[in-house]
Amino acid sequence: MTATLVAQGLAGGYAHRTLFDDLDLTVAPGDVVGVVGANGAGKSTLLGILGGAIAPLAGTVSLAPADAFVGWLPQEHERVEGETIAQYVARRTGCAEASARLDAAAEQLALAEPPVGVDPGEEYSVALERWLASGAADLDERLPAVLAELGLAVGDGAVDAHAVTADSLMTGLSGGQAARVGLAALICSRFDLVLLDEPTNDLDLDGLARLEAFVAGLRGGVVLVSHDREFLARTVTKVLELDLAQHSNRLYGGGYDAYLEERETVRRHAREDYEEFAAKKADLVSRARVQREWSSQGVRNAMKKSPDNDKIRRKAATESSEKQAQKVRQMESRIARLDEVEEPRKEWKLEFTIGQAPRSSSVVATLDAASVTRGDFTLGPVSLQVQAGDRIGITGPNGAGKSTLLGLLLGRIAPEVGRASLGSSVAIGEIDQARSQLAGRTPLADAFELLVPELSSGEVRTLLAKFGLKADHVLRPVDDLSPGERTRAGMALLQARGVNVLVLDEPTNHLDLPAIEQLEQALEGYEGTLLLVTHDRRMLEHVRLDRRWRVEGGRVAEA
Repeated sequence: MTATLVAQGLAGGYAHRTLFDDLDLTVAPGDVVGVVGANGAGKSTLLGILGGAIAPLAGTVSLAPADAFVGWLPQEHERVEGETIAQYVARRTGCAEASARLDAAAEQLALAEPPVGVDPGEEYSVALERWLASGAADLDERLPAVLAELGLAVGDGAVDAHAVTADSLMTGLSGGQAARVGLAALICSRFDLVLLDEPTNDLDLDGLARLEAFVAGLRGGVVLVSHDREFLARTVTKVLELDLAQHSNRLYGGGYDAYLEERETVRRHAREDYEEFAAKKADLVSRARVQREWSSQGVRNAMKKSPDNDKIRRKAATESSEKQAQKVRQMESRIARLDEVEEPRKEWKLEFTIGQAPRSSSVVATLDAASVTRGDFTLGPVSLQVQAGDRIGITGPNGAGKSTLLGLLLGRIAPEVGRASLGSSVAIGEIDQARSQLAGRTPLADAFELLVPELSSGEVRTLLAKFGLKADHVLRPVDDLSPGERTRAGMALLQARGVNVLVLDEPTNHLDLPAIEQLEQALEGYEGTLLLVTHDRRMLEHVRLDRRWRVEGGRVAEA
């Protein structure tokens, strides 16, 4: 079954703050609507409202048919203790809820005396229909094959270093493995309409390709939030922009690249319309002021030059003054009749630069037949050298050893075989995948000050404010911040410190699109050594790189 969702006059936010209002949206079968906007604009709130998990401040959401199966898949930053992969997938696909509802209906059906007003047969029939529609009947048979297809389990019972089974605990998985399990849940789902919140986070290039194929193959409608520009360009058919600065929303037809072009045109026209209005109003106001001055001056001159008994000249002067006053009134009337054009508000824009330290030694890092083993996984032997000023892009599937390679290069991990050395005068700045430099229960401002003791408390708060982290952020424990807020705090740290070796491990995860663009601009002006690990395909295209490394199966090859 396919479904159509219609939202009318929606407003969302919190009791003290409305993030968006007067939003209309229709999602028909085959539509793929990408929701974009700065962090805090209400994208996740909108998906929650469309999914029925959050009540709107105003407006309505309706489905046709009314019993359509809608899947809202929010970002999940915490894994449930003791939950297996099979239980996680059942929960994410709605199969667990459908099964629980069917069991409850079966219990009612078995009662000799059902509750008053309850038709056990009808309840069971509806529950059974939803259970079958959810795909719960054969989920246990489908899941192992999907896990195997995604490289998480091997169908013949053999186990490799990274294999997991449906009975594996979610808490024991790496970030990349958990992302693939999330993808498995999507593939196993049987929703009529899907709402996806940041589905690309932590997926490698193969996972992204599979996600794109899944979205392209859906018959039902999709509403998704993503910061991955290439994913948006390849999947969406419409773009809904939530503009927090202008307090507006707008639906653009066409794909993501068409949206970028049309958005620039719309913004340019809005600015031109305002400037035309402002210029016309300023001209009329200036002319009205001149008319008033002429009128006043004419009266004064007439009083000086006209004798008291010269009635004719006094009458002429009075008529002239009245004519000038009439012209002033006409000018003021024209000003009042102008169609008011509101000035486009300037959006908050992250102004980001990377602090640069004096140049390091000519050789930044060297690995000589180095290898390290973690459990059943071995990286190496690896022999390579990083020269000062190298700009290296590092790619490879999840679990291939990219983060382990960075640990060896930066001296955090000692090789068990071979040799690793770090050059002299190396000043490292890093945003790691776990954003671990800023973590814990310490308030953000205090944690930041500990890392840059040369800055005063006022300077720290001023710097964090430039990155959109203001009073309500700096006093909160770091662990209570969103991943995007912690990433921006890490970027602020890069600006505060001087670095000559910059290491970025999946820096675009959880950043909004404007912040990603600012990061790319900052990297263009950075002259030191760069090690960039990313699956963001557009970032790999836009950032200037002179070397590429491909990490796969514990081996490193120059790409």
